[in-house]
Amino acid sequence: MRRTHLYPFHKEYGRLVEYAGFEMPLWFEGIVMEHMAVREAVGVFDVTHMGRSLVTGPEAAEFLDHVTTRAPSELNVLQGHYTVMCNQRGGIKDDLTVYRLSPHQYLVVYNASNRAKDYGWLAEQAKGFNVKVEDVSDEVPMLAVQGPKAQEVLQKLTSFDLGLVKRYHVSWIEIAGLKALIARSGYTGEDGFELMLWGIPLSSPEPAISFWRKLLEAGRDEGMKPCGLGARNTLRLEAGMCLYDHDLNEDTTPYEARLDFTVKLDKASFIGREALIEQRRRGLSKVRIGLKMVEPGIPRDGCEILKDGCRIGVVTSGTYSPLLKRGIAMGYVLPSYAEEGSMLEVNVRGRTLKAEVVKWPFYDTERYGWRRKQ
Repeated sequence: MRRTHLYPFHKEYGRLVEYAGFEMPLWFEGIVMEHMAVREAVGVFDVTHMGRSLVTGPEAAEFLDHVTTRAPSELNVLQGHYTVMCNQRGGIKDDLTVYRLSPHQYLVVYNASNRAKDYGWLAEQAKGFNVKVEDVSDEVPMLAVQGPKAQEVLQKLTSFDLGLVKRYHVSWIEIAGLKALIARSGYTGEDGFELMLWGIPLSSPEPAISFWRKLLEAGRDEGMKPCGLGARNTLRLEAGMCLYDHDLNEDTTPYEARLDFTVKLDKASFIGREALIEQRRRGLSKVRIGLKMVEPGIPRDGCEILKDGCRIGVVTSGTYSPLLKRGIAMGYVLPSYAEEGSMLEVNVRGRTLKAEVVKWPFYDTERYGWRRKQ
């Protein structure tokens, strides 16, 4: 299995599991404790296992317009957005984030499970464009500092005013003596930052390990916790965010996943455009929904979604919400059953349990998440 720069810390303090070919921490002190630290204070995740590629060249903007469904060419320098790459059938190859670092250079961040697939796809599609695609994943350790106190903790380590970094924007900063690209984004629903420490190869990980420890010390008084994959999953599901190979795959389109905002059909062309135009004309056969359990029970991936005992869909992500203290899920159903407030059932280990169709995020956005009232 592969390991990140921070493996020595994870081995000493974490409960390790295999994920996407990497040996990663599932938790350190416990999933619920780490989850609530992020919702109420601040937590830090090692997300170095994710993929990072630089796309550089005079036709970088045109190339990324071609391979993604939004329009990276319209981004300002140091601005980013969430988007997807599709196959010719309109199915999602991956969901990803694109940041424009300069007029002719972009950073593309994608899922750990798709590192090899995405880099290969980008490199193949780049043929015919005047661009260079470079995988920098092993040279750029990446941390996610998430929660309402994220800025307060990180500010202790840098003289750069982090308040200047807007949501889905990036800045080059010096932090604890290291060069970093900092993005105001994340995968928890909370305010926070993704921090990419530039130029630290996997073969010489010591600066990254030292920074991780300094960060934990800086956040001690604010209740910062190191967090593992378990809390990352429960947090993203509470926020209604998709996980590739669960909620998204190459047989699911952005429209079915309710990621319509990522599709810009008025572009001249992009891979999958014609298929998506045809699907919008024809109509959807399935659609993603959120489910909140009305009866006690924890829905899991693969559980059947029912209406009056008849199968109408399947759960693609399910868990126990530490915040709501009940089971929650996302899944796909026939569009006629997707109306908010509808009552459905979920087959949980042979028990048919009631669930309500709800909007995501699952939590009260006035009390939690990046939109919360201060």
